[in-house]
Amino acid sequence: MMAMASGLGNGLLTVNVTNMAGYIGVYTYEVFLLVAVYVAFNATANLLLVKARVQFGIIPCMHVLLGGVIAAQVLQIAIPSFGLTVLARAMSGIAAGGLTTLTLHNLFQAIPLRHRPAAIVIGFTLPQLAVPVARLIPLDAIAPGEWQGLHLIELALALAAWAIINLVPLPPTERQKAFEPLDALTVSLAVPGMMLLCIVLAEGRFFWWSDTPWIGWALTAALPLLWAVLQIEDRRKRPLLQVHWYANRDIFIFALIGVVFRIALTEQTYAAVGLLSLGGLTSDQLHPLFAMVLIAMIAGVAVTAVVARPHRLFPMSIAAALLIAAGSWIDSNATTQTRPQQLFLSQSLLGFGSILFLGTAIQYGLSRVIERGPPYLVSFVVLFSTTQNLGGLAGSALLGTIQMRRTRFHAERLAENIAMGHGELDARLAQSANLYHDILIDPVQQTAQGNAVFGNALQLQANILAFNDTFRVVTWIALAAAIFLSALIVSKKFFPMKPSTHEARA
Repeated sequence: MMAMASGLGNGLLTVNVTNMAGYIGVYTYEVFLLVAVYVAFNATANLLLVKARVQFGIIPCMHVLLGGVIAAQVLQIAIPSFGLTVLARAMSGIAAGGLTTLTLHNLFQAIPLRHRPAAIVIGFTLPQLAVPVARLIPLDAIAPGEWQGLHLIELALALAAWAIINLVPLPPTERQKAFEPLDALTVSLAVPGMMLLCIVLAEGRFFWWSDTPWIGWALTAALPLLWAVLQIEDRRKRPLLQVHWYANRDIFIFALIGVVFRIALTEQTYAAVGLLSLGGLTSDQLHPLFAMVLIAMIAGVAVTAVVARPHRLFPMSIAAALLIAAGSWIDSNATTQTRPQQLFLSQSLLGFGSILFLGTAIQYGLSRVIERGPPYLVSFVVLFSTTQNLGGLAGSALLGTIQMRRTRFHAERLAENIAMGHGELDARLAQSANLYHDILIDPVQQTAQGNAVFGNALQLQANILAFNDTFRVVTWIALAAAIFLSALIVSKKFFPMKPSTHEARA
């Protein structure tokens, strides 16, 4: 329940975001602002949540966070508005970090100590199941009443989590003073910096990157804010973020791999669903596909919990990258006749590969935290959540941009290859015009409508070809990651490197 409460509400929003705009009376780019707000607050919330749990305890913190979520959802349901929806997304993003921690703590109570590594894997991967679960919820349950069903589900999950933490309380933990005045300065700079960066990644492809001045101004403001956060933290005696640790070679590679994998995994959430949507399929018609994905991810949780160990990060990441590459390559031969049944294997490979990487990466990162000590926990949690959140937004931005540019390219090429007066073309246009013979009397209007039908068919084909190009890009990204990781294994075996200056200082 804690795992679903942490991710299902955002999953429902993410998988239905393109359908929501018209129903709630906003433009598509405005709905994507909701995704950016959630990601920004979720990525930065852990700056304070870890210390808040130390100083005030887990349960009091969750009472406050869940109370905020409940209040925001009640307000949104009672007085629907876009502004209150933004507030609800921000509160959900903050609370999600705490609910993920509760998932882990409850598993620690249920699973024996000797199986603690498996508990860590399960605790961090269970929330990932929220997206395929969200795909299985019928639109009729959430769409009516300006998508009030979505807010009702999220409210119900928050209330259920509130009840559970009181009915099945966790053991008390030791408390100690943790906050310092400079923490407020760090957070006050990190939140707007992350918000601006997330907005750019979410909205750039709608306004287009090089055509909209405010995108450049937003980046101009975001990067100095985030740079200032790192500079302040690097100079503190007791920092929130161990900045010098980020310069550690292994941690830097870990973060880089995390971003690359998250970008590749947007093939499933953006490209595959976008491809099927071109054929007029609705979310309800994708239920069999995502049922298969859910089964594959559950299998991934089970396998990863058994075999994942920190020292196996690179081999298991290579295996995950190859699975993602194989799935994307299978998808790259799509046609206008492609339906969910043709994607069962490829999308199952992607779902299994995502869990295989995530579980091992979590164990690896936490093993590094244990080596260094508790002060490094905040740094790891922030690093991991930031790479996953920003990687997801960056992946959608990258694949969306590629798909849009390649659609234009293929449409132009297809148009160039069509010579007016060609016999087959004339026959196709006449066939399209005949479709309106019994509806329109004017031959000129029949011809115009026929030409429009043919133009739509050409544009559809251009979109399909563009999605195939996008799948191939993901394939090459995943293969490049596998080659890079293989090279690291070889170099570490035959050419061990000395610790960096930052590592030696740490």
